[in-house]
Amino acid sequence: MMRLSFLIQNYVRFNLLSRHFELQGFQLFACWSVYKRISNICKLNSSVIKLRSTGNGKTSSKPQRLAGGGRFLTDPSLVYAFNNWDNVEWDEHQEIAAKEKVEANSGIKLSLEVQKDYDINAGYYWNEFYAVHQNRFFKDRHWLFTEFPELAPVDTNEKNSDLINHKTEPKETIYPGDHTTFRIFEVGCGVGNTVFPILQTSNDPNLFIYCCDLSINAISIIKENTNFDIQRCHAFVCDVADPHACFPFPPESLNVIVLVFVLSAIDPTKLASVIKRLSGFLKPGGVILFRDYGRYDLTQLRFKPGRCLADNFYVRGDGTKVYYFTQDELRILFTEAGLVEEQNLIDRRLQVNRGRQLKMYRVWIQCKYRKLLS
Repeated sequence: MMRLSFLIQNYVRFNLLSRHFELQGFQLFACWSVYKRISNICKLNSSVIKLRSTGNGKTSSKPQRLAGGGRFLTDPSLVYAFNNWDNVEWDEHQEIAAKEKVEANSGIKLSLEVQKDYDINAGYYWNEFYAVHQNRFFKDRHWLFTEFPELAPVDTNEKNSDLINHKTEPKETIYPGDHTTFRIFEVGCGVGNTVFPILQTSNDPNLFIYCCDLSINAISIIKENTNFDIQRCHAFVCDVADPHACFPFPPESLNVIVLVFVLSAIDPTKLASVIKRLSGFLKPGGVILFRDYGRYDLTQLRFKPGRCLADNFYVRGDGTKVYYFTQDELRILFTEAGLVEEQNLIDRRLQVNRGRQLKMYRVWIQCKYRKLLS
């Protein structure tokens, strides 16, 4: 605050001098810009102090972050103060404009022959993607522990755990990870941006992770990672959309299935059968954690005509595909697979490019669906 006061005092002095010497118009404009910047800083500091209030008359030394985001844009004049704003509400005009853009870019559908080619060669396109980008494209998803605390359980020991016997008297392995009691399966794991943060966060010997991807290159990159441990993780190539695909674990053996930005890459006509089959691998009480693209996300609006495969389903320039979901269709897909809804929320965020003064509206959907105990 002392620095802020110093800036304001200097601005006043500079403003008086500029008037005295009758500086040129562009110099006066610079003064005005400085004043507006200081004014916005004052407002922003006030907002941050309010956000840090703990509710007991004291203030916290750090801003509180809530699951799903906790930075809200209440004053439009401060939009460029941060790079991201959470839970941004859309007005009616914005919704209509987005719908019109989608109608324009999806008016012409690619032929069935072309669609079939992209479907058959999906593995090839993802292989090419990882051959080019390696492990540089996606960042590690440490935010998952905020959104999905189920991925970092405090205690995975079960009452009848045979972990002690396993340590002293090793048993014959029936399938990878069969000696553990808490098993996570990530579908579409890429190069391990979810897997490795989980392994680094927990050293619980009862935790085991399975991960699969359509790309051979992606799985190879995971296995070459120095953090990969076959005693704690099993990575394999698999197309979960293939009804004949084989899995290295039996039915009702998994505690958690992670579906983060993966179902959107699958033909929407196959999703019901994929989810139904995956849900069969959950233990009673197990949960599916889902996060993916929502309808009218910025990336959907940016598609040009000629990239649409089906309604809200597109192919990118690199041959990979993406579908944009609604909450209602996800609710139908998961509940018809016999799962119970615990969470189904839409996450609208405003990302800001402060240098170019650009506003980018992102839309994601996050869900949790659990298998009944009985």
